[in-house]
Amino acid sequence: MRMSADIGVYGLGTMGSALALNFAENGFSVAVSNREPDWIDPFLTEADGLAGDVHGFAELADFVEAIKAPRTILFMIPSGAPMDAMIDTVVPLLSDGDTIIDGGNADFNATRARNDRLNGTGVHFVGMGVSGGAEGARHGPSMMVGGSDHSWAQFRPMAEAIAAKFETDPCVAHVGPDGAGHFVKTVHNGIEYADMQMIAEIYGIQRDMAKRAPADIGAMFARWDDGALHSYLTEIAAKVLTATDDASEKPMVDLIKDAAGQKGTGRWTVIEALKLGQSASAIEAAVGARGWSSELEARRYGEEVLDRGQPTDAPTEADLEAAMLAGRIISHAQGFRVMTTASETFGWDLDMARIAEIWRAGCIIRSAFLDDFSDAFREAMPHDHMIFAPAIRDRLTSAIPSLRRVVASATLAGQPVPALAAALAWHDSMGRARGTANMIQGLRDYFGAHGFERIDASGTHHGSW
Repeated sequence: MRMSADIGVYGLGTMGSALALNFAENGFSVAVSNREPDWIDPFLTEADGLAGDVHGFAELADFVEAIKAPRTILFMIPSGAPMDAMIDTVVPLLSDGDTIIDGGNADFNATRARNDRLNGTGVHFVGMGVSGGAEGARHGPSMMVGGSDHSWAQFRPMAEAIAAKFETDPCVAHVGPDGAGHFVKTVHNGIEYADMQMIAEIYGIQRDMAKRAPADIGAMFARWDDGALHSYLTEIAAKVLTATDDASEKPMVDLIKDAAGQKGTGRWTVIEALKLGQSASAIEAAVGARGWSSELEARRYGEEVLDRGQPTDAPTEADLEAAMLAGRIISHAQGFRVMTTASETFGWDLDMARIAEIWRAGCIIRSAFLDDFSDAFREAMPHDHMIFAPAIRDRLTSAIPSLRRVVASATLAGQPVPALAAALAWHDSMGRARGTANMIQGLRDYFGAHGFERIDASGTHHGSW
């Protein structure tokens, strides 16, 4: 006998299976399917005993038929060509009012194109960002939902039930149409890159300049997690640094190869920021640092032949803590500025305050100061820049001197701090009424007759070079 499922979940990998179990645990009936049918029975065994009914279907047509109309189907499959192929296959099986949700990390440009492709077919396409990893997906993720109002109305009761809760507020929202959900998730991941890079830079300063052991550095992060830097990443930084390898009894972090991977969302953030004419310099530095990390042999050679700086006292722990706070505020400010510009460009009407709120729990960048960011967006914000909001500006004013000292001492010592330095440079650029772009315009006019504006006359002018 066919069930009448509340939702379908296709794709039983780590994230898909975790979300399906989350739906079931919250009392929803769930139909599941997978490209490899032999994954289905082990999953059903895992789901046995949860509050909601869960049924598996090897055939796509049977899976679709098992979901009550109008259908909501969540696809947790690789983005790109696999998603396009799935749309080709599943749309003929769907009816007016049905919704396809792409819950993977997808390029928002592709999401917009898929949305346009399905316009007029009666089938709705939703791009949804999901943050929190496997643990979050299973017990409460933060979710950024794009797409139509119709699809949100269908999905909202289920989404709010499975989402992480900050106090009683579900960390999920319909952030905007077409590709808005995937864009917001992309920027979230870009900020995540910057946060992790800054943590790594602080760790490097303590390891190389202060000569502290991993466990001692981990204890420092644990102390910070009790204060203004309270966040998921600060918490797990402490755990990573205090972990010991069972086999060798050495610090685990010392046994990890110095080469960081990436899946592309940080790079997408930088690309889209540049296309929108905005700066995401702290995020760009974090992406670049991951790229440099892969060049191990070149860096070993460089250690032998390049200048290594000069002996310099390590920054104090108090300065490091304040510098980390300033850097994080700036990387978030850059991310929100990119989203503000995208919202204006694409007509999304993104609610920045609400985005900050849905990041307060469940997601990887959840932290104590997101409430402050949300409050800032609900008050007057000069020039749409978060760093100019009075409360944020005051926190920066207190922390920036420490960031200056940390970047200066690290630079003198030859200790790389690309993200912290980029954050400081952006802050200082935004704090200068008169910069140096006039020189650039002079050079452009000299070699290319590009013209420039004068401060004492209107119109376009050329120099008498």
